[in-house]
Amino acid sequence: MKYKTKFNLIVLLMLVSIGMMHGQDFKFYRYDTDLLPKEFHEANRVALRKEMPDKSIAVIFSSPVRNRSNDDDYDYHQSPNLYYLTGFTEPNAMLLVFKEEQTIGSMKTNEILFVEDRNPKRESWTGRRLGKNGVSDVLGIRTGMVNKDFEDLEIEFKKFDAIWYDRLPKGAVHEPGTKVDLFNLIDQFKKKTGYPADNMDGYALFNALAKQRMMKKKDELALMQKAIDMTCEGHKEVMKAAEPGMYEYQIQAILEYEFKKNGSEYVGFPSICGGGENSCILHYESNRRKLKDKDLIVIDIGAEYHGYSADVTRTIPISGKYSEEQKTIYNLVYRAQQAGFNVCKPGVSFFLPGDAATKIIKNGLLELGIIKDEFEYSKYFPHGTSHHLGLDVHDVEIESDLSPGNVITVEPGIYIPAGSDCDPKWWNIGVRIEDDVLITDTGHQVLSDKAPRTIEEIENLMKETSIFNEKK
Repeated sequence: MKYKTKFNLIVLLMLVSIGMMHGQDFKFYRYDTDLLPKEFHEANRVALRKEMPDKSIAVIFSSPVRNRSNDDDYDYHQSPNLYYLTGFTEPNAMLLVFKEEQTIGSMKTNEILFVEDRNPKRESWTGRRLGKNGVSDVLGIRTGMVNKDFEDLEIEFKKFDAIWYDRLPKGAVHEPGTKVDLFNLIDQFKKKTGYPADNMDGYALFNALAKQRMMKKKDELALMQKAIDMTCEGHKEVMKAAEPGMYEYQIQAILEYEFKKNGSEYVGFPSICGGGENSCILHYESNRRKLKDKDLIVIDIGAEYHGYSADVTRTIPISGKYSEEQKTIYNLVYRAQQAGFNVCKPGVSFFLPGDAATKIIKNGLLELGIIKDEFEYSKYFPHGTSHHLGLDVHDVEIESDLSPGNVITVEPGIYIPAGSDCDPKWWNIGVRIEDDVLITDTGHQVLSDKAPRTIEEIENLMKETSIFNEKK
């Protein structure tokens, strides 16, 4: 009898534990206190509905889980569009947004987010999930459902005049025997819609959300400024710590330590720390070279904070002093960037900052004899000057003039690899200066101005001592 009683007590405790996990107070689910409020995401869904035609539905999938090796996955990163509309950060999900309220069985709703079910055993390994109840309680979405139930949902996609869908995620992997993964959601979506069908539009949703995401709101700008400030702090610490004999990866380690120390969850993109000949490789990411006394190093980095990325580049001399040739190229790029800043204001073409910077670089390279014809400039300045910034480091955009609320980069550069058709004294000089710029009602604001930008500022800061060494 005592064994039966003991067994019943264990079962009761297990059931209570499971019940507590399912009914837990979700205020403990998120530790950060400055996440975007649910009202922000709700307003984005309302704005999307206004853009949608009558009798339409929008379908947005989560990003797939990416496997690194064996049973080890990469850090999960949510689809920016799904995050923008919901604030949801978990995998294996799908959002349906209806233009008009729908009656589906006995349910009335205008939005449904399908998510993974709560699973206490699995959560003890991977962490808590919101579950369908959390979708409403935490995210404020009207209807939450378990993703496996999408297969049996009584919804007739053919009745909609338009199905707006985000691009179908690539690389979703099916776990045999399960109906809860992203692969199954996509598969059921294709079957229910007859994909590809005449009423499906794969571009309209992108355009509508791009138009929204280009116009940063106050809450977004606060998070972006935090990401940018973290990035600037990384630049400043490296300026103090850099010295000949360090490796590019040690520069990277200092930068990313500063990100994490200040609350960044991830890097916005792989950190670029290219010294010497690597300063002339635009998106160099290996970061394995040992740095030498006369090297310049291009440091193109961005912390990510609550989904929003910074993107700030500085070019510094490892020795702490620029050579005369390095100063000449650096100041040319600096003047080009300043020309780009000067035309950043509402109503001008997105390409105008690039045109202004290019003009300075063309003339400068001609005067220095590095090029003999102005059309040769692209050999040494081969990229654009600006891109939008936000939930993606190269954020979504549709062609339009600059408007208040846009955040763009201004990033001219000159790269002269060894063997170039010019005086060898210029070889292996690569310089890029990049800042993040908010377009305001009356002009612009440089959000990344905390990172020193002039030669004098950089050389002075490089005389200071870093916590990472005692070199000075």
